[in-house]
Formats: sequence, C-alpha cells, structure tokens
Amino acid sequence: MKKLRIVVERNVPFLEVLDTVADVVRLPYTEITADAVRDADALVVRTRNRCDASLLACSNVQFIATATIGTDHIDLPWCAAHGIEAVNAPGCNAPAVAQYVFSSLMRVINRPISSYTIGIVGVGHVGSIVERWARGLSMRVLLCDPPRQQAEGGDRWVSLDDIAAKADIITFHTPLTREGACATYHMAGEAFFNSLRRAPVIINSARGPIVDNSVWADALEAGVCGPAIVDCWENEPQINQHLLAQASIATPHIAGYSIEGKRRASQMSLDALCRHFGLPALHIAGELPPAPARAITAATALEGYDPLVDTAALKADPASFESLRNNYRLRPEIPEAEER
Repeated sequence: MKKLRIVVERNVPFLEVLDTVADVVRLPYTEITADAVRDADALVVRTRNRCDASLLACSNVQFIATATIGTDHIDLPWCAAHGIEAVNAPGCNAPAVAQYVFSSLMRVINRPISSYTIGIVGVGHVGSIVERWARGLSMRVLLCDPPRQQAEGGDRWVSLDDIAAKADIITFHTPLTREGACATYHMAGEAFFNSLRRAPVIINSARGPIVDNSVWADALEAGVCGPAIVDCWENEPQINQHLLAQASIATPHIAGYSIEGKRRASQMSLDALCRHFGLPALHIAGELPPAPARAITAATALEGYDPLVDTAALKADPASFESLRNNYRLRPEIPEAEER
C-alpha cells in the first residue's frame, strides 16, 4: 500500500511521529505552492498559507489541518465542495493568549487592576479564560458576543457601543468574518473609535483586520484611546508603521506561542488526520499539557512573560516581523495561582 504523502509547514512542531506512517515533506510556508502540493494527500499548515483553488485545484489533497485556532486562511466552502476536509485546532493556544493579555496589561496600567472595567469582545475559548481570570482579579467585566447572545439569550451581554462607553480596557477575541450581520472585519473602525468615552487600553490579539489599523493609529495620535497592545496586524508582515510607533506593546503575532499551545495544536492535527485516513492513533512525545489555570494573580502574570522584550525587538527592526515570529522561543503558560 502506497504511503501517504503529507506536506507540513516546517514551523509546526512535535510532528516527528508522522514519519512512521507517511512520506513527510517539511517546507517553509513560502515554498508550499501548487507544484509542491500536487502529489500530496494532506497538508498541515499555519495561518500564512492561503488554502484555496489556486493552491489546491490541481492537487490530490483531501485533508488539511491548520495547527491554529483561526480558519480565515482556508476557503472552507471551496474545500467542502471539492471533498477536502479542513480542520483547525480550536482552543489550542487560548491560555497563552489570555496570558499575553494580562501580562501586557500589568505593564501598561497605572492603578490596581481590580479598579478597572474590562470589555471582552468575543467570549469563546480565549475570551472565556480572560473573563474567568478577570473576575478572579475582582475586575468589573462586560461581555459582548452577538452570536452567543442570539443563540443563548439572557441578560449577561452588552453591545459594542456599551463597551465603548463604559470600559477602561477593551480586548478583542473574535474570529475574522467578512460577511453577515455579525461580521467582524473592521468592527473597530471609525465609528467605534469615535464612540469611545474613557480613553481605554485596547488589545488586539485575535485577528489583525478586526481593528482598522490606520484609524487606530490616528485615534492614538489624537488621544482618543489609551495604550495600544497589538499582536495581530493588518497586512502582516508589512505592518502599519504609524501604529507600530505609537503602540505601547507591539509584538509579531506571537500571543499564542506557548510550548503547551503548540503541543495541543499538533496533537489535535494528528488526531484529525488519523481519523480521516483511518490510521491508528498517533501521539506526540510526552504528556499533553493540563487545562488552563483556574485563576491568576498579578504576580504570576508579571512573572510569566514580559512582552516588552518582544516589543523592543520588533520596534528595533520592523522588517524582521516574520523572522521574529518563525524563530520565536516558545514560552511556558501561566501557572496555577496558589491558594490564598
């Protein structure tokens, strides 16, 4: 029986076990082209590879795993119409992104965090952890998630306008969608920034185009909003230099880059691939990481990660965005807070 041929983006770690069942070709994302995947049965990618007709139309690919939460780089309708299963790794790096949020906040706020109101836009895998940790730190929490509000009802939800008016901190954790009543593309645009009332800290560690980067930069210059924490940018790696110059924390799309998050993503990709092709279960070496911490302290947020180091590197050499991202030294996730 012919071995499977699998093309793997070489920055997806912990997949050595695939070599036992398949011919594996590891390539930088720039070399994952239509010619390179023509004879492949499966792909394992990250967000940099656009998986659509231009890449796949002349290939044998029948399965794609993206070792990421997001799927906006995959043309899901086209793949479904052509018999290609595409899977992601929901929640894989959610604890790491939540860690990024609080580690960054601890470096830009100037009073006890319990005195702040945080508005969380998107209450899925990441937003739910941010909510739990924020409540544990005695913060006032406002939740905005129109799809969940429509599906679940209840009175726990507020509008984006409410958050713009009442929050001291606004953090985005939505997928990127461009169509429909709940589209998130440029949801933080000119109207949003004009409606801000408290010069809030704004954080984008979700998807770059959720926030209009040019409008954000102008709002910072005008003093409409407070410190900017930017991990996800429009037009990566050619990022907005005006926004970069003014951001208090600016990092190269690495908020989710924890050791544990990468291990979860790789195992989830393996599980889905084995199911699709009817292979015996494969496991990455070592134990899978535990669930995220139930609670954190200000001290554990400060000690676990310092985003100012990554900020200094990016601001010193913006052209190194991709290199900084692809060669990032994975960090451990925030530990469980000690009982108090």
